[in-house]
Amino acid sequence: MAYSLAEINRLHAMLSVERLKPLVDLTKSAEAAIELHQESLRVGASLMAIIATLEIALRNSVCDNLENFFGVPNWLLQPPITLQWRKPELNNLKKALDSAKRAEYSKLAQSGKNALDAIAYPNGRPLGKSHLDRSKDRRKQINVSNGKVVAELTLFFWKRLFGPEYEHSLWKTTLKRTFPNKGISRAAVAVELEYIYQSRNRLAHHEAVLRGRFSKTCEAIEFVTQNLAENSRNYQSPLFLLIQPDLQNARSLSETLHSRFDRFKQQ
Repeated sequence: MAYSLAEINRLHAMLSVERLKPLVDLTKSAEAAIELHQESLRVGASLMAIIATLEIALRNSVCDNLENFFGVPNWLLQPPITLQWRKPELNNLKKALDSAKRAEYSKLAQSGKNALDAIAYPNGRPLGKSHLDRSKDRRKQINVSNGKVVAELTLFFWKRLFGPEYEHSLWKTTLKRTFPNKGISRAAVAVELEYIYQSRNRLAHHEAVLRGRFSKTCEAIEFVTQNLAENSRNYQSPLFLLIQPDLQNARSLSETLHSRFDRFKQQ
């Protein structure tokens, strides 16, 4: 689409001069910089969709593993004595629980919200309670399932379970079953998940994932999808075959983008 000079200047300001500066320095053109910026976002979006599929598969595999191992449905919020959550996980669980309760609360009609008052205030609502405090007290009375909390937890939580802090309480006891290949260590899984997590964070903040970072992220995605629930690295695993077309498309978009970068560098 062709833009007028005035429109290009407006877009330049909207996307921020600072953000576009490296691209303007490379291309010597605000218009070309904007085009490259949008192309970079498209590459990122294609990678983000793949990571979303991987994250869903990973968290469900971990949840099934731990629920079967501990033998209790509420292991996440009421872990057995053999599992002591570290502070980062406790904080994440607290936020996820609150977020899940907020989501359920927002679905209630006013009559349902008012009904929670009887539970929150069995002796009658105290005078002077603000609407905000009432909402908080009402949400505390809502019970949510493990599944609702799981849906609110981020990749940060799941990749942390493969950290050294949980080597003895989770990995050696049961999480190894999520990556049953005997040649794979906890540390190897942690490294690959960290690459994926870091790239996911960049993409979530609309930052580019390019060149070596992009290649390494794709390799990490392949590692996880080819080894998750597989006794040996399986290049035909159902999960890998599911994301393979999207991964090929992301790589194709990336190659096209990097070719454009290289042509500008050679000018």
